[in-house]
Amino acid sequence: MKRVYVYRNTAEKNGKALAVENSFETFICDVCKQFKLNAESMKIYTENGCEINDLHVIKDEDKLFINFDDTEVLKLCDNIENSVTNLSIAETKEKDKSKIVTDWITLNIGGRHFMTSRSTLMAKEPLSMLARMFAEENNVYLMNPSATDTTGAYLIDRSPEYFEPILNYLRHGEVILDKHVNPKGVLEEAVFYGIDSMIPQLHKLIEESKCSSSNQHALTRMDVVKSIIMTPTTSELRFQGVNLAGADLNRLDLRYINFKYACLSRCNLSGANLSHCCLERADLSHANLEGAQLLGVKALCANMEGANLKGCNMEDPAGSKTVMEGVNLKGANLEGSNMAGVNLRVATLKNANLQNCDLRAAVLAGADLESCDLSGSDLHEANLRGANLKDAAFELMLTPLHMSQTIR
Repeated sequence: MKRVYVYRNTAEKNGKALAVENSFETFICDVCKQFKLNAESMKIYTENGCEINDLHVIKDEDKLFINFDDTEVLKLCDNIENSVTNLSIAETKEKDKSKIVTDWITLNIGGRHFMTSRSTLMAKEPLSMLARMFAEENNVYLMNPSATDTTGAYLIDRSPEYFEPILNYLRHGEVILDKHVNPKGVLEEAVFYGIDSMIPQLHKLIEESKCSSSNQHALTRMDVVKSIIMTPTTSELRFQGVNLAGADLNRLDLRYINFKYACLSRCNLSGANLSHCCLERADLSHANLEGAQLLGVKALCANMEGANLKGCNMEDPAGSKTVMEGVNLKGANLEGSNMAGVNLRVATLKNANLQNCDLRAAVLAGADLESCDLSGSDLHEANLRGANLKDAAFELMLTPLHMSQTIR
């Protein structure tokens, strides 16, 4: 049995203490008898203005009211509404706070922790492995995340060194690699994680890296000029085995320099003076030597495939011979060159252009002259013994081979 205090209105005057037992209808009848009211229009309210329709909501020592002033009721109802609203706002804030916390993800990549947001992993590459691991659709992961370590970080057994550039790419969209990071390693990780938009950029970086590494030790024109200036004329200047690929050395005085085994591929030596240089086994493939001076050059077994030697001068009035024995001049252009007395024994001149060349007393014994164009050339006293002349062209020769008595 509960005891309550019932008042006619909120002024709390002329109240009565009543016992609450049996049923709610019995309680209403008791109130009507005490206050001489009609049961049909009887309503009981709590202190905050809520109407009571059930006996179980009444507590011992409660204050109950039969009538409420309308303004007071509205005020109390407004207070209740505000309380509910504030409660909803508080709950929303709590949910948002929880959401912010869970949006941050810690990854353990090969023993190194990386912290990032879910949106970073999803925004740029929504179909990648990482995005699928942590994207949620109706609170269900599209791909089950990996196991976690003792700190709750998701474990992925990959290289942390190569993962860092990938995470930075997902953050800002640029591929930025430190000097010590190999782009090939990053490419492998990008393929593994499915970061497709990053792969073309990495291929480009790899190609640039190859070009850079192949030229990183190549000397420049300025390097050569400085060396010439600093070397006394009485001392030998040696560039043995150095890399001068692609260097612009046109019109320089390079006499007596030792270029043995040097790389001069695609080098610009047009108009340069290479007299008495040592070019033994040097790589001059596809180099430009147009108009160069090659008096007394020693180019034993040098590679001059595809080189341009148009208009070169190899005849030394002092009598020293240019030695190009065993040289590779396959496909080279020697048109109009002065090659009198040059030693081209067992040289390869297949498909070479020797039009209008001066080859007087030249040694071409055992040389491969297949498909070589010798039109208009002077072969007076040239040594062609054992040479391969298959499909060679001899039109408009100054001294036709079949008539000359001096060609050996």
